[in-house]
Amino acid sequence: MLTTTIDKSTYFIDQDWLDIDTLQQISTHTHDLELSEAARHRINHCRDFLDQKLINSDCLFYGINTGFGFLQNVAIDKTQIAQLQYNLLQSHACGMGDEVPKEIVKWMLFLKFQSLAYGHSGVQEQTVQRLIDFYNYDITPVIYAQGSLGASGDLSPLSHLALPLIGLGEVNFKGKKRATKEVLDQFGWQPIELQSKEGIALINGTQFMAAYGIHGLLKAQKLLKIADLISAISIDAFDASLQPFHPKIHSIRPHKGQVETAETICKYLTNSQIINQTKTQVQDPYSFRCIPQVHGASKDSIDFVSKTFLQEINAVTDNPNIFPDEDLILSGGNFHGQPLAIAFDLMSMAIAEIGSISERRTYQLLSGQRGLPLFLVKNSGLNSGLMIPQYTAAGIVSENKQLCTPACVDSIVSSNGQEDHVSMGANAATKSLRVLNNVERILAIELLTATQALAFRRPLKSSPIIEQVYEDFRKKVPFNEADRVLQNDMKLAVEFLNMMTV
Repeated sequence: MLTTTIDKSTYFIDQDWLDIDTLQQISTHTHDLELSEAARHRINHCRDFLDQKLINSDCLFYGINTGFGFLQNVAIDKTQIAQLQYNLLQSHACGMGDEVPKEIVKWMLFLKFQSLAYGHSGVQEQTVQRLIDFYNYDITPVIYAQGSLGASGDLSPLSHLALPLIGLGEVNFKGKKRATKEVLDQFGWQPIELQSKEGIALINGTQFMAAYGIHGLLKAQKLLKIADLISAISIDAFDASLQPFHPKIHSIRPHKGQVETAETICKYLTNSQIINQTKTQVQDPYSFRCIPQVHGASKDSIDFVSKTFLQEINAVTDNPNIFPDEDLILSGGNFHGQPLAIAFDLMSMAIAEIGSISERRTYQLLSGQRGLPLFLVKNSGLNSGLMIPQYTAAGIVSENKQLCTPACVDSIVSSNGQEDHVSMGANAATKSLRVLNNVERILAIELLTATQALAFRRPLKSSPIIEQVYEDFRKKVPFNEADRVLQNDMKLAVEFLNMMTV
């Protein structure tokens, strides 16, 4: 979809397959985006076809010259077709709750103009270009997290995304929330004059869910890598055995994620003095011994989630769909978010398990076993040490259990029965982000605990990789000699995870 060369700073929007590497580049670079000539041709070809179709035909086409939802059989006079699209954006902008984070709004913009660029939606080129301008100039519409049923498209949030095109709604620009008209005037832009089909093309899609999906997927993949590294620190901190990670064990149960996790842990612990010393215990608790099986199962689940999300963002999800070369305008259900809803619920469960086993390792490190002091502090009793961060982690783990109740099995009737099965994928999306953020905090608490425990293994050293992480972490969070306000340490640990590259 996007191509670039080393000496250029522009990504050209086309129809090549969007993969994880491309998404990573988009998320970490500030290159401008631009429509390719092929994309411009597809958009204009489709728009011209639709204009001619409406001139030469008296047929009713859903959402183009009819009402919406239960009002599908209400014909709209040709003189009111444009007004129909304005009315749609205004009447459907009914979001409530928290504002959608800016980084997810950016993904919504990107995924919306990408979907429109395939040339099956009937929009004007200038409409797509204005969305790209918003992206390039970092103008992000104010969108609210509540309001979508995850079917019929993400109608409410996408309406808020589209309102600034016609000069309505609010945007965030240069750190301030401002009326759209003020920002349009600042750039000398006129509101877009919507044509037939454009309103429904803009709001009938899955870009709210898909944006949460891509943001969450990238975060989940990073957390999985961080979890392996932190668990390796915990293994040495707890003086656990490397025997459960032997490749022979995993060769006879070769789930992909399990095998890769065992290999990764062994790599992280290579040349560790602690791991190579003779062990007195026969076996370790499951939270150490079964890291490959638990982390690996989550990785395999995220692989499925990744496949689903990538398919979605490389698709056209509005309705109806236009096929100019086949002389077809077809009404279907590509807006239904069921594939995403199931994937979100699976992602939430898979990542929550990473947090669950992490908290168990934290608990074990505080237990006073394996030569470690109770709660990892000198003079325990006078000092409580790291007792309470584990409480915090445990509370967050339980919150995740509640958040992991599946949304995808829920449904509710809307639009007077016309829309009688919905995915609830939007709810699955927003709560999945809460789970991801929660697991980040749980892992930060494990890192805080594991590095504290590792210090008690001196003079023995861990592996070079782990010792480097330890040194870097100590620059932000010093060793806990005696009780202090640990909320600051926990916050700094989260910041450290955010800066980590694994």
